[in-house]
Amino acid sequence: MSSPSSSHDTTATPEPATNADPKEIDKFSELAHRWWDPNSEFKPLHEINPLRLGWIDGIAPLAGKQVLDVGCGGGILSESMARLGAQVRGIDLARKALRVADLHSLESGVRVDYEEIAVEALAARTPAAFDVVTCMEMLEHVPDPASIVRACAALVRPGGYVFFSTINRNLKAYLFAVVGAEYVLKMIPQGTHDYDKFIKPAELARFARQAGLDLLEMRGLSYHPLSQTYELGRDTDVNYMMAFRREAA
Repeated sequence: MSSPSSSHDTTATPEPATNADPKEIDKFSELAHRWWDPNSEFKPLHEINPLRLGWIDGIAPLAGKQVLDVGCGGGILSESMARLGAQVRGIDLARKALRVADLHSLESGVRVDYEEIAVEALAARTPAAFDVVTCMEMLEHVPDPASIVRACAALVRPGGYVFFSTINRNLKAYLFAVVGAEYVLKMIPQGTHDYDKFIKPAELARFARQAGLDLLEMRGLSYHPLSQTYELGRDTDVNYMMAFRREAA
């Protein structure tokens, strides 16, 4: 557990190294079969999903939109966006999670197209292909979050929307997201988060601005231990979400 702080071989046709931590992929792959259990380690994702879905749909109505869900995991957000009428593609590098997502899609009858591919590779293959791009609860798990932001910006069409959610980096976030959630309340497995990978809102805003995205709105997600409920509000000290728009052509 980290404590708070201030902060391939090449071939004839070299490819960039994948922007992913193999340990992070393995961690979520081991839990893949539990993605759709609302009382499992993924319970918080199930509980916050209606809040983040409503927020996204309120800014960029999803019906009829081409949507990409980056780091989709088992497909909780992907399926919920498809239920609202979006044509959704979910991508991830955790193969077992994608298999669970695909199976659940077949069982639920909610169509989502899933693919095992890095977001940077998809951006190189099909730039400006989506009306909406979401990347939720992923940036704090990768070695180079700015690269993810750039790829998301490249994938959205001019005038389209990009949504991110992640965790702030400060003492309160460490106490709540690491000590509280992992060790005291045991809401998620120990070792889920690395404090040093948390991202301040100003940092995320800078990554997005450098990628040609304009900030539209920021909201915080707060957890109330006594009522065991989440709410959307202005407190961005711990969990927060940002909505951006790519400049129209």
